[in-house]
Amino acid sequence: MEEKEKVEPHQAFVSSHGSFGPTGNTVIAPPAGLCAAAVAVHGYKCQEFEMMGIYLSMQRIPQGRAGGSAKNKQPVLLQHGVLVDGMTWLLTSPDESLALMLADSGFDVWIANTRGTRFSRQHVTYAPTNPEYWNWTWDELVTNDLPAVIGFVSSQTGQKIHYVGHSLGTLTALASFSEGKQVENVKSAVLLSPIAYLSHMTTALGVAASKAFVGEITTMFGLAEFNPKE
Repeated sequence: MEEKEKVEPHQAFVSSHGSFGPTGNTVIAPPAGLCAAAVAVHGYKCQEFEMMGIYLSMQRIPQGRAGGSAKNKQPVLLQHGVLVDGMTWLLTSPDESLALMLADSGFDVWIANTRGTRFSRQHVTYAPTNPEYWNWTWDELVTNDLPAVIGFVSSQTGQKIHYVGHSLGTLTALASFSEGKQVENVKSAVLLSPIAYLSHMTTALGVAASKAFVGEITTMFGLAEFNPKE
């Protein structure tokens, strides 16, 4: 078995593209990214971050439409599920999108994007077209990526975080927290559609999908990336 890349948690270097958003009555046009596509257009300030190495992308919404400072606000980290990215928290109007609702309610909102998704496809060595880029499993998300993200948000804010995960975001959290990773920096956890055991699944399609090992099957056919949209 080939050795997979090792990305040490808590030691990720981070670059920030700075903040952009409303200035007076004008919305500044930011670089392409999640902030530009779904946050700043609604009148919110937003910051783009990249964690170097595997280049995990994160977005920060430090304040709601009413303005104010992010200082001393409770940080909330949103972690999406499988086959989607951070955009999943921003698909509807500001009054219905969880990320923007939390910002308007006075929280310091952080959005994570799992490696390999649309906003986290960079790498210090490999391009996404290289099969080696995809030589990892959700074990790396548990041991490396999620602890690094939580540690970064906590260090930036100086506070413990509130964690909100959906689907895959609950699986990685449960596994990571059970190993004691970054639990000292988590104040609470909300798990939406949590995944821990499959014994209670009743639909034939769900059972078949859980036992199909789609990743291994696609690899046999020379497909390193499984993208149902293509």
